[in-house]
Amino acid sequence: MAAATQNQALAALLFLYKEVMGEPLPWLDDIVRAKRPVRKPTVLTVAEVRGLLANLRGPKWYF
Repeated sequence: MAAATQNQALAALLFLYKEVMGEPLPWLDDIVRAKRPVRKPTVLTVAEVRGLLANLRGPKWYF
């Protein structure tokens, strides 16, 4: 399950108990929220870029 979905479900539970039922649950406040994974960008190496550019064809790609 995605981190955003988990955090939204937790927020809904906290709202339900605190605001609707009027029964705050102190132990729910200490629950650790889900964190989104760090996403690293995919980067081509210099050799990969050179190979890619060398294989392009057409009038716009001639130097």
